[in-house]
Amino acid sequence: MNGRLQTEARFGVANMVAPLRRVAMRRPGRATLAADPARWHYAEPIDPDRLLRQYDAFAVCVAASGSEIEWIGGAGDDGLADAIFPFDPSFMTSGGAILLRPGKELRQPEVASHEALYRRLGVPVIGAIEPPGTAEGGDLLWIDDATLAVGRGFRTNQAGIDQLRDFLSPLGIQVRAFDLPMWQGSAACLHLLSLVSPLDRDLALIYPRLFPVALHQSMRERGIQLLEAGDEEFRASCGLNLNVLATAPRRCIALDGFPDTVRLMQEAGCEVTCFNGDALCIPCEGGPTCLTLPILRDHRSPAPGTIP
Repeated sequence: MNGRLQTEARFGVANMVAPLRRVAMRRPGRATLAADPARWHYAEPIDPDRLLRQYDAFAVCVAASGSEIEWIGGAGDDGLADAIFPFDPSFMTSGGAILLRPGKELRQPEVASHEALYRRLGVPVIGAIEPPGTAEGGDLLWIDDATLAVGRGFRTNQAGIDQLRDFLSPLGIQVRAFDLPMWQGSAACLHLLSLVSPLDRDLALIYPRLFPVALHQSMRERGIQLLEAGDEEFRASCGLNLNVLATAPRRCIALDGFPDTVRLMQEAGCEVTCFNGDALCIPCEGGPTCLTLPILRDHRSPAPGTIP
């Protein structure tokens, strides 16, 4: 891709670490702020004022990284409490977007707002997961530009994986499925990305106790260094210490309050920006990656191990 075309590019994602240039987000509305914790499987009641302050602070971090924010509409009283986590209902590729079908049924109506977003932005939709398939963005991990790992579990099933293969094969992308553990059952949120966050093309943060063995081996064979987060902070954060958003190679946004995890990344050469998400992320089981939907990552990223 020449420089002129790259400058004009408005969408395209083929990894999770290249500089984030354009991202979609959705501000919390009444549906989130007044959500019933039992219905939405939240750990505790929402504190609306603190949640909004923390969301605004997170949005400042994203904008400061150099990313343009596109706001998803429908943040009013539409009953979609989880819609502040736009990573799951759709998925961006180099060829366009794929509309997913969340395994959490309460989230399936969110897909329409993503379709409307892509229509507004002029982004092509190259496929949509149809019943009985289910797939959520949190189960989709770019291992490299031509390989997508998919977590098979309660949120993403085999029928959804088969459809993803059909959509991505024409782009030259191989889809590899890896089984996830049951962990705390079908009501809890355990995605593949609950267990791993890429930090650079050759660096990732993982929780080894629940990580798929075959995926661990595949990443190591590709020369990816795996930083192993410890048990205490994984339990204390409900796994969200692993939910780290790379805004560029070895530059990332993470939850505050988990110093051992942050230190692990810093010692590997990462610049880590932290924000307080104890009212925004911990109760709702969604971290920095979940709060964003990458639309464009700059493929002119530096070589592994360098900070742009």
